[in-house]
Amino acid sequence: MASLAFSTSPDRLSEIKSRLEQARRALPLDDYDGLLRFFVKILPAALEAERCSLFIYSPAAGKIWLKFGTGVEEKGIEAPLEGSVVGRVVATGQGTIENDLQRRTGFHSRVDSQTGFVTRNLICMPIKSLTTGAVSGAIQALNKKAGRSFGETDMALLDEAGGLLASAIENVHLRQEMVELSSRMHGEFERLRTTIGGRPSPIAVSQSMREALTLARMVSGSPVNVVIFGENGTGKEVIARMIHDPAGRDGRGDRSFVAVNCAATPETLIESEFFGYEKGAFTGADAPRKGKFEEAEGGTLFLDEVGEMPLSIQPKFLRAIQEREGCRLGGNTVRPYRFRLVSATNVDLRERIRTHQFREDLFYRLYSVEIKIPPLRERREDILPLAAAFLDETRTRFGKWIEGLTPDVVEMFENYAWPGNVRQLRQEIERLVALTPEGGAPALSACSEELRLSRAAAPRPASDQGTMPQQVMALERRLILHALGKHHGNKVKTAAQLGITRQGLHKMMARLGLRDHHDA
Repeated sequence: MASLAFSTSPDRLSEIKSRLEQARRALPLDDYDGLLRFFVKILPAALEAERCSLFIYSPAAGKIWLKFGTGVEEKGIEAPLEGSVVGRVVATGQGTIENDLQRRTGFHSRVDSQTGFVTRNLICMPIKSLTTGAVSGAIQALNKKAGRSFGETDMALLDEAGGLLASAIENVHLRQEMVELSSRMHGEFERLRTTIGGRPSPIAVSQSMREALTLARMVSGSPVNVVIFGENGTGKEVIARMIHDPAGRDGRGDRSFVAVNCAATPETLIESEFFGYEKGAFTGADAPRKGKFEEAEGGTLFLDEVGEMPLSIQPKFLRAIQEREGCRLGGNTVRPYRFRLVSATNVDLRERIRTHQFREDLFYRLYSVEIKIPPLRERREDILPLAAAFLDETRTRFGKWIEGLTPDVVEMFENYAWPGNVRQLRQEIERLVALTPEGGAPALSACSEELRLSRAAAPRPASDQGTMPQQVMALERRLILHALGKHHGNKVKTAAQLGITRQGLHKMMARLGLRDHHDA
């Protein structure tokens, strides 16, 4: 940093903020100490003080340590909770100005004897967590220059500067947590990975998804036929592969998993697709070919979108799986079929039966157990764990590092309906990684237009949704998030728009459980 000179104008706070933000961006991701050292370095010039000290409070230990101070970085000084100015500030959460200290004895005089410094006056303010409001330390300036005393203007400046420091510290901590979470998620992701065609096991936090996975594991040990119901993109094939090979149990990992998309196979070819054909069975049949029934020998035949199977093939299909045998087209040799049948559909098969589009006898032959995969909008607890896993996977696959999801992106993800389910979430994460600069944080502007429009058009809660206090809190949350987004996380401007103080905004955000790290 070139110069540490500060003007004496009301712009001193903005200068502190600008310097602090530059330092935060320049320092390594985990350089918590570097950030604190820089703050201690710039604050005396801003307050026209001779020295600055930064104390950290540990409630568990009941102790206050001098983390950094001008000229005393390596002294390891501990301040008492009782009998010191900083102890009183930490205990009460209230700032103070103390003058004529050279005529008084106390903790400051004991420190002076160790450092050779003479403390004439000081100003001390608590550092409070922006999310919980708890006191985490204190910032203190010593000796106003030119023989003057600290005043209310200095107290207001130090209070605001302490808020900036708290925000910067929490931003560092949050970024560290994101990296640690990503690392833990990566480890868990690898631990849970099953080598089913290179696919990972499904991630499930929600009760409904855990129940579906439990059922899938239970049926995997027997040859019972299964139908998986779920919307497009919910991961039906992943569940089917899990049933086929639950971590290699029973040796089925070495057996075939044959997938057929019944909706994508032309009706004219579907019979030869399933049964196969002999040489000369029809024009172009230059060599014999196995059908899917034979290819799945000893393994699993997965029928995706089984509800779209043409009605014309259903009688032959029924007989084949009922008798467990059949002939290739153009041949007379009866071939046995030995496979487990797992089907998947996103349509109501019973409705298809009612409209004569699906045979009832085939319906009951297809499965003995049904597994329902809930859509992502009904298991919102899974959205962020899935997003974290996809982010980690995509960063590795793209060879590109970007930071974790920002609060506004998280909020949009949690509130979006995800009509494309898990598949759409994965694609959205891939888009974010692709459109975010190396080392940057994903912004709302990098999200797809569909998500951004859904956020802008998000409906307000109906009058009968929740109690009045719940609706008031929801409204407060929306107003704060909207204002923060409008002012790019600047809490001073956000508070001004909302007509409250900055401290009031912090308290309200803590009460509502909001975390924002833009205003660093």
